[in-house]
Amino acid sequence: MPHMKPAVPILRSFDEAKAREFYVDFLGFTVEFEHRFDPEGPLYMGVRLGECELHLSEHFGDSTPGAGLRIEVDDVRAYIRGLQAKHYRHARPGGPAGRPWGTDDCTISDPFGNRLTFFSPSP
Repeated sequence: MPHMKPAVPILRSFDEAKAREFYVDFLGFTVEFEHRFDPEGPLYMGVRLGECELHLSEHFGDSTPGAGLRIEVDDVRAYIRGLQAKHYRHARPGGPAGRPWGTDDCTISDPFGNRLTFFSPSP
């Protein structure tokens, strides 16, 4: 059997400034690369936070708005407290909620309707 590495989700985005504000300024990702076929073309951008890599695409057909993904973090409660302290005007995440399957989860929607659920195993 082949050894598979983590999948890299492609999320649809529509506005470069809003994508940077949300993923870089608010969530804390760093930009790994940016690509355009021409200066006026749509942006395809890779962002990373720790081992989590996401691709954001303005290209029609690359993805559908409204995707959902789960991202495991070491301490979801501490991560969410840090986000709350930023007072980001477009998202005010509540505290993580315990789930019957044994995780503490907090879901935040990006400006394009994609849902990111950050989670940690429940203590």
